[in-house]
Amino acid sequence: MAGPVRPLLDGGASAVEDNKPGRKASGGTERASGTPAAVPSAQSSPEDGAGSPAPLTAKTLTDAQSLMADELPDGLVVADDAGRVVVYNRAAVRLTGVAASDAIGKYVFDVLPFRDDDGRDWWMFVDPYNGLATRTRHPERSLFLAGPRGGMEILVSVGYVRDGRSGSVRRLVITLRGAQQRARLERSRAELVSTVAHELRAPLTSVKGFTATLLAKWSRFSDDQKRVMLETVNADADRVTRLITELLDVSRIESGRMEVRPQLVDVPERARKIIAGRVASGEPEDRFRLDAAHDLPETWLDADKIDQILGNLVENAVRHGAGIVSVVVRRARVSGDQQEAITVSVRDQGEGIPPEMALRVFRQFWRGKRRGGTGLGLYIVKGLIEAMNGEIAVARAPGGGAEFRFTLPAGTPIA
Repeated sequence: MAGPVRPLLDGGASAVEDNKPGRKASGGTERASGTPAAVPSAQSSPEDGAGSPAPLTAKTLTDAQSLMADELPDGLVVADDAGRVVVYNRAAVRLTGVAASDAIGKYVFDVLPFRDDDGRDWWMFVDPYNGLATRTRHPERSLFLAGPRGGMEILVSVGYVRDGRSGSVRRLVITLRGAQQRARLERSRAELVSTVAHELRAPLTSVKGFTATLLAKWSRFSDDQKRVMLETVNADADRVTRLITELLDVSRIESGRMEVRPQLVDVPERARKIIAGRVASGEPEDRFRLDAAHDLPETWLDADKIDQILGNLVENAVRHGAGIVSVVVRRARVSGDQQEAITVSVRDQGEGIPPEMALRVFRQFWRGKRRGGTGLGLYIVKGLIEAMNGEIAVARAPGGGAEFRFTLPAGTPIA
């Protein structure tokens, strides 16, 4: 009975033994089943009789290239035009449990026996060396590694290096990542869904309750009572709108699709409007202080994003801090290239943030001791500032409390 079928690397398919692909001899006749083709040596002629370049072998790689491959955080496996492994870095060893000495020179199909969700041989289905000639890559997907670590899930992506746009495959470049990162991402998304559901429930319940009451008993309420109910509905609708805006911002930040529309912006004037809005909503005027230098450079920034950044930082100081909330705007220079910039500091007089927590405050879902909100505000602030080529940090304010200080480049933007 014929052995299992493996796609031939130079066309067709052949029954094979010992999981080794069949190869055709130079005369065109197929080799006997179970007899692997000879591995070309580094001393082989640069071109064979058919004019094809000599296959890349492990000996042709420089020591520097090997060291660079070992420094990569993800697994890297490279197979030559015959399907033999020529690069197998340290991360790949860690992920698969296969030693580099056991992988180099072996067929990639045998070193990495991938199975899909249905347990099928993934290599048989993609047929990398004889499949679609215009294929350039396989996007990252989850596969299972058979063998010593059978059933272990690995995230795999494959790139093709071809002779020309649709020529034969010169190399397969395979990257491997542990599935733990995807699990963390899924947990983060689940937490986001849970947080959003919790934050939406309260305002939507309020909106539903008041509107149902007004529709059923409109004539029983006085005009003042109706106004109070409608103002509550309006405030809750604004709360839902803010939450949806935050979710859209998170999506744009994570996908790198945050658009910036530069225009001439007066940052102190924007801060003044933010403070005026807080006072109009009931905050005491003497709780806020604006300190802006007179020699500020011209700034071309996204006005809406500046409003959002200042609004979030001031709200954070009011909610989690205490005492006077100060907004300080100063001229500065970006370290390194001495480019002009401005710095904006938002300070409070509360307990401050412990140094060990300084890096955590800009993560998703971080909340201070006083719980409230989605925990996305500072994460979004950092993303907006970085989208405008700025940076932000948190430290202890000069008079105690927390100081959120961000720096943004100044000057006319380069077209």
